[in-house]
Amino acid sequence: MAANSQKPGFETFRLFSSSDTAGLGFLDSPETPLPPPPRPPCVEVISSEISASLKYTVEPLNLGELTLLKGRVNTQEVFGLSNSDLVPGKYEGGLKLWEGSLDLVKALCSEVKNGNLSFCGKRVLELGCGHGLPGVFACLEGAAVVHFQDFNAEVIRFLTIPNVNANLLEKNQPSVANLSNYGGELRFFAGDWSEIHKLLPHVQDNEKDLNHSSGHGQIAGYDIILMAETVYSNSTLRSLYELIKKVSFYGVIDYLFLAF
Repeated sequence: MAANSQKPGFETFRLFSSSDTAGLGFLDSPETPLPPPPRPPCVEVISSEISASLKYTVEPLNLGELTLLKGRVNTQEVFGLSNSDLVPGKYEGGLKLWEGSLDLVKALCSEVKNGNLSFCGKRVLELGCGHGLPGVFACLEGAAVVHFQDFNAEVIRFLTIPNVNANLLEKNQPSVANLSNYGGELRFFAGDWSEIHKLLPHVQDNEKDLNHSSGHGQIAGYDIILMAETVYSNSTLRSLYELIKKVSFYGVIDYLFLAF
């Protein structure tokens, strides 16, 4: 009987891989995962580098006792992406106005009004700035230095700079024809948190002071750091933590404002 028996007309499905390595056969893949896309280089974006090639519109944004201007550009035209808030490693949501930034501006306005906070003469850094509204508020409140940072240079060039410019022109500063005429120091930087400290000027002064401090001279670093809805992945927390340490003098800052 055994010699005359025939093989069944179907093949056995293997649930588990026959290889020595453990795993589910139907989940095993011969392909290795693709490496993450290279991160864009860290650059300083000059305020004169704004482009008129894209359509940029503004609309008023009522924040209670304060009204600011909100710019708008098309994500498809800037990045070739449609209906996307986030593409890791390529575009990290800087063209969208997130609710956290509005909440942060309202909180800052309240703190200033109640006498708990003053921007006058302060050095301010806004991380993941996008529209830059918290940084704009710092400018209007008399900050001596406001530096804006975002992951993408395109966000800075096509949205942040025009939006900062529009708000400063609108808010009782008719003599400010462009950002170069603003009384304080405004600068714009693009790049990843793990590398951007190499460009931020006060971080460079800070590192020099840490190595060669003689106890004299002006203390370097930023007084106030502003952030709103910038963390979407736990993998970025270490870089953010290290950056905050580097942009403060001996790890100390006056204020750190986070909105999520």
